[in-house]
Amino acid sequence: MTENIATELPEFRVTDAAFQRVADLIKDDGREDLKLRVQVLGGGCSGFQYDFGFDPEVGDEDLKIEKDGVTVLVDPVSMEYLKGSEFDYVEELIGSSFQVKNPNATASCGCGTSFSVM
Repeated sequence: MTENIATELPEFRVTDAAFQRVADLIKDDGREDLKLRVQVLGGGCSGFQYDFGFDPEVGDEDLKIEKDGVTVLVDPVSMEYLKGSEFDYVEELIGSSFQVKNPNATASCGCGTSFSVM
């Protein structure tokens, strides 16, 4: 039986749809040690951009959100920009994608991965 440690913290929430999609991607890859890292990087058309990628390593200060054996990681610097955010996976007629719903973003661009804060 897999223990659910946390799916929601005051700082950052991961939806069930996001966890399920991450689980599917890890299964397709075949490496069970992978975790999904959510980061905020400088750049993009609005000043900051979201970056999602698999990482087998967990940093000492990473925020870990786990459910059913799937782990999502956020480093402390990125967490400063993601407090109160929701990480989701959305399927629409025009395509599917991971999305961050960030209450701290004061502006964003059409691509949905670039944002700015004041």
